[in-house]
Amino acid sequence: MVDPALADELPGPLDPALRDEIAHTTAAALVRHGRATQDPQVVERLVALVETEGLDVVAAMWSDCPADTLPGALWRLYVLREWVRRDPGTVADRYRQGVAAAPVHDAVAGVVDQPGPQDVRTVADAVLSGVYTGDLAVALERAAAFCQVLATGAAFDADHLDVDPAAAHRQTRGAASLVRTAEELAHAAQLWRADRLE
Repeated sequence: MVDPALADELPGPLDPALRDEIAHTTAAALVRHGRATQDPQVVERLVALVETEGLDVVAAMWSDCPADTLPGALWRLYVLREWVRRDPGTVADRYRQGVAAAPVHDAVAGVVDQPGPQDVRTVADAVLSGVYTGDLAVALERAAAFCQVLATGAAFDADHLDVDPAAAHRQTRGAASLVRTAEELAHAAQLWRADRLE
């Protein structure tokens, strides 16, 4: 990581080609290092990257990367985990609302029946640790399935907001965003299996 004080002294914005190279290099290094270690504490630190480095630092590295790249896929996984970590009650509620309408996605996501806040946190951590300890494509597919169930729950939740049309509209847009993220993560899993996720 570049020291923030040193980064502030760099003249002008970072060259886009260099920024892209840094994004891909850091993502590949993290995944390679995480997958090479047998130390669960290292994996735990990688899962908690946003908590230790800050979301803005991770965003500066990866948020502009396309979804069909390794840094773009990692960015989506870390943002999903951060949302679950910050608002597990809402996530658990939306998951419970969406699970009946998305049973196949529920089975892939691997969430317990009637999940509570701690259950969804556990799944988010397990999905991200799967990037480093298991099959990365499976981790991406689990995250995609998790997003699909959440999107379904968010859409159902929007239906109940008929007294506040603006809130219902925001909720519907949020559900659409989760569907898009799910599709992006599923596509990234296909790319990883084809050895084309760089």
